[in-house]
Amino acid sequence: MNIWTPQSWRHKPISQVPRYPDAAKLAAAEAQLAKFPPLVFAGEARELKSHLADVARGEAFLLQGGDCAESFAEHGADHIRDFFRVFLQMAIILTHGASKPVVKVGRIAGQFAKPRSSDTETVDGVTLPSYRGDIVNDIAFAREARVPDPERLLLAYRQSAATLNLLRAFASGGYANLARVHEWTVGFMKDSTAYPRFEDLAAKIDDAIDFMRALGLTPDNTPALRETRFYTSHEALLLGYEEALTRRDSITNDWYATSGHMLWIGDRTRQPDAAHVEYFSGIRNPIGIKCGPGLSNDDLLKLLDKLNPQDEAGRITLIGRFGADKVAERLPRLIEAVKRAGRTVVWCSDPMHGNTIKASTGYKTRPFDKVLAEVRSFFHIHRELGTYAGGIHIEMTGDDVTECVGGGVSAVTEASLQDRYHTYCDPRLNASQALELAFLVAEEIRAQRPARSARVISV
Repeated sequence: MNIWTPQSWRHKPISQVPRYPDAAKLAAAEAQLAKFPPLVFAGEARELKSHLADVARGEAFLLQGGDCAESFAEHGADHIRDFFRVFLQMAIILTHGASKPVVKVGRIAGQFAKPRSSDTETVDGVTLPSYRGDIVNDIAFAREARVPDPERLLLAYRQSAATLNLLRAFASGGYANLARVHEWTVGFMKDSTAYPRFEDLAAKIDDAIDFMRALGLTPDNTPALRETRFYTSHEALLLGYEEALTRRDSITNDWYATSGHMLWIGDRTRQPDAAHVEYFSGIRNPIGIKCGPGLSNDDLLKLLDKLNPQDEAGRITLIGRFGADKVAERLPRLIEAVKRAGRTVVWCSDPMHGNTIKASTGYKTRPFDKVLAEVRSFFHIHRELGTYAGGIHIEMTGDDVTECVGGGVSAVTEASLQDRYHTYCDPRLNASQALELAFLVAEEIRAQRPARSARVISV
């Protein structure tokens, strides 16, 4: 019987790994990382797992979102603040719509590596290694820039630490105070169709706070009104980086990845007998599995058997990424397979990755109406099957970008994509589009509440 260690993945086949030209330099960088303090703590990961167990029981909702790929160039306090406040806006919309807690998990403070469909890319007849995220190489299309550099592992760690420090300050230092809900709206959103709806909701929150203040409950004496819990996540693609930050918890003696609270396995690296699944099988963090159209029922059950043999609630989040035209065909069979097996999971929708197209102008984009359509189908399927639609997983930013077409009164067109197309990899929802999506999801959550109540009563 094989014994798991943080290094045992090295004896398994692996994909999506960059080819570093200097193995000694890579080993030295990983050894240095292994001496650094953890970015997150085991107790925080256990806390998130308990909240995700609430989601699995239908008692909470998961909001997971953030940058497609974090960059070294965009690392600034304003960028992080704008993302955080749009995330707070989305969370408050969902909390109001669901009448239940929203578990907040950002794609941030570690989301640097990206899988690629090809090891190389060609521009004007020149072929170079693909850009794999700032943790690996540089986006500039130049031969020296595309060479994988181990020093970038250390830069990614330091940026993650700084980002986490600021996020913790925002979450617990008063920025998340519900009495400041009107201040969360970024200026460019004033012309958005979502803005008046959010202001109406903010007014209701003001009334509720005034009522609680009359009862003696204020943000000063009630931490839940002025603070929030915020967790981080990323795709664990570079296993050498993850291994270096894998630590044994002094309380439970279990192994935890301390690079983020929640990690996920991508659709390209979820082979049951390969390296990424091997690594994930030994860490005790809550983990996600991206489920694409090609995932078979048997492989999904093999993954659940290997990654969660004790069927621990909150351990597994299944993140469906099918596309608006495939979700109705592919998602139900996976739900039914998991139901028949009696497994406990969180079902989450990623409506972004399956809806990527190339615009006539040459830009990679995502039609916002397709994103909304996949989310609607996700909720409809779960209502039909009597299961709980537990969350959404999106790529979004607090910046005024033009990357996904459609959405709102100032809809992004294919012609306007070039105006503010800033992503380093895949197109993201801008703040206005993200809020529109949040209102749609809130409506869908409300629609599933009566059905769930009726089923409970009938039992």
